[in-house]
Amino acid sequence: MKFTFSAEQDELRATVHRFLDLKSSEAEVRRLMDTPQGYDIEVWKQISEQLGLVGLAVPEEFGGSGFGYAELTIVFEEMGRALFCGPYFSTVALAINLLLNSDDNAAKAKYLPALAGGEKLATVALAEKSGLWDQTGVNMHATSTGGQWILDGEKLYVLDGTVADLILVAARTSAGVSVFAVTSDTPGLEVEALSTMDQTRKQARIRFESTPAELIGTDGEGWTYISRMLDLAAIALAAEQVGGAQFVLDLAVDYAKTRVQFGKPIGSFQAIKHKCADLLLEVESARSAAYYGGWAADDDSEEVPVVASLAKAYCSEAYLHAAAENIQIHGGIGFTWEHPAHLYFKRAKSSELLFGDPVYHRELLAQRIGI
Repeated sequence: MKFTFSAEQDELRATVHRFLDLKSSEAEVRRLMDTPQGYDIEVWKQISEQLGLVGLAVPEEFGGSGFGYAELTIVFEEMGRALFCGPYFSTVALAINLLLNSDDNAAKAKYLPALAGGEKLATVALAEKSGLWDQTGVNMHATSTGGQWILDGEKLYVLDGTVADLILVAARTSAGVSVFAVTSDTPGLEVEALSTMDQTRKQARIRFESTPAELIGTDGEGWTYISRMLDLAAIALAAEQVGGAQFVLDLAVDYAKTRVQFGKPIGSFQAIKHKCADLLLEVESARSAAYYGGWAADDDSEEVPVVASLAKAYCSEAYLHAAAENIQIHGGIGFTWEHPAHLYFKRAKSSELLFGDPVYHRELLAQRIGI
C-alpha cells in the first residue's frame, strides 16, 4: 500500500481544483441549490465527457478509465471543498460501486457504459421510514410473478432520486435482501422531492406500486453487494468531509488574520489561536483517515470495512466541529444567510447523519474488530 500520491494523482487534483473553482463558485452553488434538478447539465457533460471523472474508476471493459479508488478520493475531496452540486456522489459512490461489487456481469455491461459516459444518472434507494442503514432497515418486499419481479413499498432519503435515470433498489425476497434495477420511466414509480436542511444535496421519497424491476446479481445475496458499497461510499463521504473541513478552516484562519478588535487582529488572541490549532489537528487527522481509506479501497484490502467506519466516524465529527467553530470565529456575520459558513455547516450536519452517525459507526467498528 502506498502512502503518498503520485505526480499524476497530484495533477488530477490540480485539474479538478481549477475546474471546480470555475464551475462551482459560491454564487453558482446558491443558484443550483434553488433549482429543482440541483445541477447544471452542461457542467455534468464536461465532468463526464471532457474530464472523464464519472467513469474514472470504472474498468475499461465497461467504458471507464480503469483508475482506482485513490483517484476517486482526490475527486471527492475537491468536490467537498467546493460544495459541488450534482449527482456525482449518487452515481459514482453509490450506483456504480453497487454494480461493480455485484456478481452480475450482464448488468454491468448493460448499465455501466452509459453511467461512465455521463449519458445516464443513477442512485441507490436503501433507507426506509426507520432511517436505518443496515439490513434490518430493509423491509420493502419484492415478489416474483410469472417470471417478473414486482416491487411494492417506499424508500426515503434517496440522493438525487428526482433526476436519476436508473434506481438500484434494496428489497426483501424469500431468499433475503436483494438488489433490483428500476428505470425512471417504469410504470408504478412515484418520485417526490424532499425538503432538506442541506439544499446542496437533493433527496427524494420514492414510492413503488406494483413496479416491475430487474434482479441484479443473485437473489438473496444483495446485502453482500450493498455492504461493500456502503463501506466505499463512507470512504468517499469522508474524503468529501475533509475537503469541506479544510475549506472552513482556511476561511476561519483568513478571517482571524484580517478582523481587528481592540486594535489587533483577532487571530492574535489566545482563545482564537487555540481554536484554530485544535481544528488544524482534527482536520489533518481526518485527512489521514480518509486517505488511508482510499488507499485501502484501492488495494482491495481486508481492512476496508474497519477503515470505512473509522473514517466516517472521525471525519463526520471533525467536519461538523470545524464548520461550527468557523461560525463562532466569524461572529455575527457567520450567522447570516449571505455568508457561506451556513452552507458548509448544513452540509457537515447532513453528511454526519448520512449512512449512519458517528455513534453508529463506532459500534460497527467495534463489531468488526471483535470488541
